[in-house]
Amino acid sequence: MAKNDLQGSLDLLVLKTLAQRGRLHGYGMTLHIQRASDDLLRVEEGSLYPALHRMEQSGWIASEWSLTETGRRAKYYRLTAAGQKRLAEAEREFEVLVRGVRAVLSVATVSS
Repeated sequence: MAKNDLQGSLDLLVLKTLAQRGRLHGYGMTLHIQRASDDLLRVEEGSLYPALHRMEQSGWIASEWSLTETGRRAKYYRLTAAGQKRLAEAEREFEVLVRGVRAVLSVATVSS
């Protein structure tokens, strides 16, 4: 899979998480993705924070500093209108990718 496909998958996971859960900090996003996927997916900080920065630069998410439940300062992210539009596009693109992978996997193996 090309790097853009993997990057797009992370974008999709983050945007969908914010659409489902609302305003969250990065650690909250990683927990949600891990729990929602029954521990099949783990997002590392080294991948998440550059992606959040890129998505914020693209206008898909916005952020603000606030206090967590434990009183620590954290950057909270929320989905923007542009992010909602990008989420819909990303979901369509992902469905096309999944159909393509399923088609390849379902092709009968031909022995040489």
